[in-house]
Amino acid sequence: MKCILILLAVLAAHPAFSAEIKIATWNLDWLTIRSAGDPGLPTDVTPRTEEDFVRLARYAADLNADLIAIQEVDGFRAATKIFPADRYSIHMTRDHVIQRVGIVVRRGLKYDMNPDLIALGANHLRSGADITLHLPGSDLRVLAVHLKTGCRNQKLPNAHDRSCLELRDQVPIVAAWIADRQKDGTPFIVLGDFNRWMDGRDSLLAELRQAAPLARATEGHSSPCWGAENFIDHILAGGAAAHWMQPDTLKVLIYQETDKAMKDRLSDHCPVSVRFAVPD
Repeated sequence: MKCILILLAVLAAHPAFSAEIKIATWNLDWLTIRSAGDPGLPTDVTPRTEEDFVRLARYAADLNADLIAIQEVDGFRAATKIFPADRYSIHMTRDHVIQRVGIVVRRGLKYDMNPDLIALGANHLRSGADITLHLPGSDLRVLAVHLKTGCRNQKLPNAHDRSCLELRDQVPIVAAWIADRQKDGTPFIVLGDFNRWMDGRDSLLAELRQAAPLARATEGHSSPCWGAENFIDHILAGGAAAHWMQPDTLKVLIYQETDKAMKDRLSDHCPVSVRFAVPD
């Protein structure tokens, strides 16, 4: 009896076993099944070949994440060529643009779709994809974004050019979403292509952190994708999820191809991932 009591005391002194999930974000750079010359595509975009899709699918398999935010994907059919339907469920925004945002979830994980964050899609930009992931110990709200490009490090409060003005308009929309999650007490993640470095005293990140305390997986790191560069793809966690994030598990999946000409056939972004230890 004494041995049993000692064992129970030891178990009580430690937190409940945590299940790890791998969360990633990947901008797939104009991923489309449209043919070259399609009027919807910019003239400098070359659609992928079947060989390119196979190569990207192999990298997706190597990534082996439980949830992946995807950007610049031309709908469900293009996404399934990278993430096969027998292994993944794919949720895409309903935007009528080619560069859509989505969330890919490993089969076996349950989730509910929430309305798209359409306010982000003003001026023909991209809406946010929003789901609630149901994990054994907790729900996790996930917002995938692709914010306006062209304003990576300029000061937003004094912005004058169009790109920075449009990005500045998007920030309070994301901040309001974060504030709502903080108010209802739901653990949450915001991830994707922010098109922003977020280094130092960045005003965009500061405004988001006014809505709620946030952990940023990429804090203090640079990306080795296609050579050393600042991160613009980020994973932010708030509420209880900020404590679940395991910062030492931040990974960037580097392409084996080193020829810069392969950027158009793969992507100019590499998958960025981090693990979360979720209490049972």
